Amino acid sequence: MKPIFALLFLICANYTYSQSMKINLWPDGNIPLSIKNILQEQIESTDMVRIGKVQVPQIEVYLPNKKSATGQAVIICPGGGYAILAYDWEGTDIAKLLNAKGIAAFVLKYRLPDPLSSTAPDRVPLMDAQQAMRIVRARAAEWNIMPNKIGIMGFSAGGHLASTISTHFDEDTRPNFSILIYPVISMDKNITHTGSRNNLIGNNPSDVIIKLYSNELQVTSNTPPTFLIHATDDDVVPVENSLLYYQALKKNKVSTEMHIYPTGGHGFGLANGNKSLETWSNLLIEWMRGLNK
Repeated sequence: MKPIFALLFLICANYTYSQSMKINLWPDGNIPLSIKNILQEQIESTDMVRIGKVQVPQIEVYLPNKKSATGQAVIICPGGGYAILAYDWEGTDIAKLLNAKGIAAFVLKYRLPDPLSSTAPDRVPLMDAQQAMRIVRARAAEWNIMPNKIGIMGFSAGGHLASTISTHFDEDTRPNFSILIYPVISMDKNITHTGSRNNLIGNNPSDVIIKLYSNELQVTSNTPPTFLIHATDDDVVPVENSLLYYQALKKNKVSTEMHIYPTGGHGFGLANGNKSLETWSNLLIEWMRGLNK
């Protein structure tokens, strides 16, 4: 093989390896708790890609170059108030950053809790997140991942989902670590994000359901190590959500790191160009490297 063609082959091979692929969470269309043929998925792409009325949940797989792979992996839950998914802003953009640091990433396109598409709408996001964890663990060797280094990450309502799987799990679905970025944690009406609460558990939930999905009340000593980011001036999801979760982790002696910024508001994603915030991802990578020690 001539040198120029050999070089092109290597470039193309590496480029192909780093491309994403999509995998359905539930094979053969046997999606639990779903009601078939009711709604059509909606995709809007303006300033960001927004996906609504998800009918076929998937993971989109992003793998780093094998030479730089750390063995760590993160399943990413985009936010959107349990109404839509901010799929690129809090999903694929994050996956690409993690790949650049040698971390495998899986963007979760999870079902949203619409009563017209499910017989138990509050249960389906968690069910999809748990299935994603099973799939990534089962295929860890294929994807050059260590099965004991698979974490969950979520933004806003996606942070609620990530904290839910971190506090409601069985042996094969427990994340090894959690990353919560301006997360909804509590269903307490005094501090929750009202839209996320109403979309997930309805306008008049019982006290039992409120407690079940108030994840600051569900933390135990077996909750995974957690990294938290929030802005004090977040007027959509109050910073008290992260503070209460941090306190619960500390009380249960769970390793945790939290960074509270004075400004930044809500939904800042990677915060590129925002000098006071854009280094948060560096702090995250440093924390993740510490987990490998």
